[in-house]
Amino acid sequence: MSYKFTYEWTLKNANFTKDKGKVFSCFACGGGSTMGYKLAGFDVIGMNEIDPKMAAAYIANHKPKYSFIEPIQTFKNRADLPKELYELDILDGSPPCSSFSIAGNREKDWGKAKKFREGQSFQILDDLFYHFIDLAKVLQPKIVIAENVKGLLFGKSISYVREIYKQLDVAGYYCQHFLLDASRMGVPQRRERVFFIALRKDLAGQFLYQKDIFTVLPKLELKFNHIPITYKEIKTEGNDNSFTEHDLLAWNNRIKSDSKYSDVFLRIKNKETNFNSRFIKDEKVCNTITSTSGSKMVSYSEPRKLNNAELIKIGSFPLDYDFSGNNVKYIIGMSVPPVMVAQIASEIYNQWNEVF
Repeated sequence: MSYKFTYEWTLKNANFTKDKGKVFSCFACGGGSTMGYKLAGFDVIGMNEIDPKMAAAYIANHKPKYSFIEPIQTFKNRADLPKELYELDILDGSPPCSSFSIAGNREKDWGKAKKFREGQSFQILDDLFYHFIDLAKVLQPKIVIAENVKGLLFGKSISYVREIYKQLDVAGYYCQHFLLDASRMGVPQRRERVFFIALRKDLAGQFLYQKDIFTVLPKLELKFNHIPITYKEIKTEGNDNSFTEHDLLAWNNRIKSDSKYSDVFLRIKNKETNFNSRFIKDEKVCNTITSTSGSKMVSYSEPRKLNNAELIKIGSFPLDYDFSGNNVKYIIGMSVPPVMVAQIASEIYNQWNEVF
């Protein structure tokens, strides 16, 4: 099947036309979303990132015009931002919200200060989305796009979604959200994420529709139905990630129905453990790569963990990406898949081209 954007690509040979509009990326990490916008033809002029190590990788690969390596809490209050940032077509951001992840502690972690890794300050992750909206209120880009975890849409956390809508409304935007699966968008992994897409009210015009008597939304269709790409289609040779005796014990005792190590150890030791260590079967689509799970993905057909070349393709990162000494699994897991963002940005431009 032919895909509009391929998961196998290189920065060296990419055709970044930069003719669709200007984008600024917050919580930029290694630039997953940035590469998506570039593939779709946008010009990403700068970034904001709190982690110096992530910022170093971003700068090495993208050489942005503007770089602000600081917490968004201080960045949003700067009085010296360049004029170009007040003329954006898209303000992009992926506010870290692990507190809402289905796999996390959820309510137990709400309101607690946390950090992802060394070099970062402690922050209340629940509030980062609101700081991002504060920045949008100041810069007033035409469109605001924010990506987040699927868990934000479930249980008590839906109250945060209502507050996001409320704050975007106050900031001057009509908003809607979409739950999208990367595996249906040309990315070789099952990765469901929610995208909030907001259009500035004074530009909405013909792009609005009345959902009900109380609700007006920007008219946008985001439906993707690509044939999923299985692990065997991206599989390569090589073993550059450690495979311990513990891993080998699990692998040697696996049976066809096992999907994770805990299935094996429950059967052979009557003990459930290693829930996050998963077998990736050739005929299946790879599970979501997170910042920690990348080191726990094991090939079912070979006694080895997925290698870095496979993880790069699974994340739809360019094959020649410079990780600048950072852990490959961490950057891939923390980033929005470029092809996923390219698909979304391309549709927004096609459907709302008169806004740009």
